[in-house]
Amino acid sequence: MIDLRQRLGRLGLLLFGLVLMGLVVGPLRGPAELLVAVMSGANKLKPIYAVDTPEAKIAISFDACWGAEHTPTLLAILKQHNIKTTFFLVNIWLEKYPELAKAIVAEGHELGLHSASHPDFAQLSEEQMEKELRENKEAIERITGFQPILFRPPFGSYNNTLIRLTQRMGLHPIQWDVDSLDWKDLSARQMEERVLSRVKKGSIVLFHNNGKHTAEALPGILQGLQGRGYQIVPVSELIYQDNYYVDVNGIQRKQP
Repeated sequence: MIDLRQRLGRLGLLLFGLVLMGLVVGPLRGPAELLVAVMSGANKLKPIYAVDTPEAKIAISFDACWGAEHTPTLLAILKQHNIKTTFFLVNIWLEKYPELAKAIVAEGHELGLHSASHPDFAQLSEEQMEKELRENKEAIERITGFQPILFRPPFGSYNNTLIRLTQRMGLHPIQWDVDSLDWKDLSARQMEERVLSRVKKGSIVLFHNNGKHTAEALPGILQGLQGRGYQIVPVSELIYQDNYYVDVNGIQRKQP
C-alpha cells in the first residue's frame, strides 16, 4: 500500500504541473492550496532581515519616531563601548530634534530613512511611497548633511512595489531578525536575555531610541555580544553592497 505521504507528494507534483499548464481553475483545497501558497510566497520580494556571513559581525539599529529623552544616554553608552550603529529617522522626529540628529551623525553613527510621516507603506500608492521616501531623504540631507542609503519601512510593512521602488532609488530596504521588543516595555533583564539568546552571525537587531528600558538594557547587551566575540557595526557595513541576492526568508547572500 502506498504511504499517505507518497500519495500527497504525487498529488502535489500533479497539481504543480496542472497549475503551470493552466489546467486548474476555480478554488483549490488541501494540498493544492498549500502548493499555491508556497508558489505565491516565492514570488514576494523581501527586504534584508539578516546577512549570511562567515564573520562574527552583527548590526544594532534604532528607530526614532517619537520622543528623545533617552537618546543622549544611548549615545553616551555607545561612545563608551566604542560602537557605531544605525538610526532610522522619521521626519516628524528629525524636524523636532534637529540638533540631536546632528549629534548622532557627529558621533559617527549612520542615518537611514524611516519615512516622512510614518505611514503603512503597504497601503500607499507607488506615487505616495516615492513622495514619503524623497521627502525623508531630503530632510535628512538638509538637516544633517548625511546621505542615507538605507530604508526601514514603518511597522515593518512592505510589498513588492515598495521593494522595487527602493531599489530604483538606490536604497537598501532593511528589516531585522532580532526584535528587542523594547516597545512592549520589557524589563532590561528580559530584553538582555531575549537579544542575547537570538543573535547569530549577520543578525540585525531592532531597538527604539525612546524605549522605556532600552538605555538600561543596552550596556549588558553590548557587553554580552562583545564577550561572545561579535563585532558590532552599522547596518551598511554588515550588508553586501553589490553582487548579492535576498532569499525567500529575507537573508541577504553573496552571489555564487
